Amino acid sequence: MQSEKQKERIILGIDPGTAVMGYGLIKEQRSKTTLISLGVVRMEHLDDHALKLKRIFEKTIALIDEYHPDCLAIEAPFYGKNIQVMLKLGRAQGVAIAAALSRDLPVTEYSPRKIKQSITGNGNAAKEQVAAMLQILLGFKETPEFLDATDGLAVAVCHSFQRTGSTGGTKKTYTGWAAFVKDNPGKLK
Repeated sequence: MQSEKQKERIILGIDPGTAVMGYGLIKEQRSKTTLISLGVVRMEHLDDHALKLKRIFEKTIALIDEYHPDCLAIEAPFYGKNIQVMLKLGRAQGVAIAAALSRDLPVTEYSPRKIKQSITGNGNAAKEQVAAMLQILLGFKETPEFLDATDGLAVAVCHSFQRTGSTGGTKKTYTGWAAFVKDNPGKLK
């Protein structure tokens, strides 16, 4: 039974956001990948940014405690025109990473372009293209209410694909707080 468990892995993928956080969980078993769950955490009703961060932390912990993933894959914030939005997204990502590290889960970060490239073959693919390809790859028919859910799922599937292929240096893995702090001194005060 132990060798059977070694051949399976559960991956939690998160697309961090401060209005809506998307997540997806998949199970790899030998060469087969199956969908476990996908969804969103809505936070538009919360006015206080700190309360949104608390909700992200609590929901990430709840997902980890419920599904017992072996690792977390997370989308890196992308550079946009609005620096305030980027800062808030970076905080959301940091809180989700902190939740995973508090449960001793290894964390791997992927750029949005890398995720889209690995799912569709096109680093500039639209969210709808990514969602359609995931439906084909994982064989589910439901259309999630928010594309943020399939974005979170895409991060998990991207991570799964890295097992067999080259990452081209676009991912970053942390095995604990010390490694994260060493590589990200500017993210801490």
